[in-house]
Amino acid sequence: MKKTVFTFLFAICASFFAQSQQIEKEKVFGGYKYSINGKAVSMKEMVNLMESDAKAMALMKKAKSNTTLATILGGAGGALIGFPVGAAIGGGEANWTIAGVGAGLIIVAIPIASGANKKANEAVDLYNASLDATSYNNFKPQFNMLINGNGVGISMSF
Repeated sequence: MKKTVFTFLFAICASFFAQSQQIEKEKVFGGYKYSINGKAVSMKEMVNLMESDAKAMALMKKAKSNTTLATILGGAGGALIGFPVGAAIGGGEANWTIAGVGAGLIIVAIPIASGANKKANEAVDLYNASLDATSYNNFKPQFNMLINGNGVGISMSF
């Protein structure tokens, strides 16, 4: 009897603590910072978290690939700007055409990164909304102590 009661109570407690955590978002310069309980979450981790919501996961995958593309374009653009600037500082002849191409790459990367931020933000909103709809936050059991001629017991109604 003690094992049955313990198992039952353990199952109830586990259902409360095993809930999926909401992803918190904080506006920072250039986009958003995502975290769960104060711990930063990467895009890869968010894709894994969103496996339960297909729409949110698809959006997050697009956001992740767009972020990667924007990072590559921005990094290449920065390097192409940096070489002529470094040559000019070092006293050599700078090829400003390369710097212009680099600036163009950065200009192309900005809207791609902005779109990725919007997709990631939308995916987090979808994911958090699906958690609210299916979470145990609405699960409010009521416990009653029963005493009768057969003994003492606890009833749970929900």
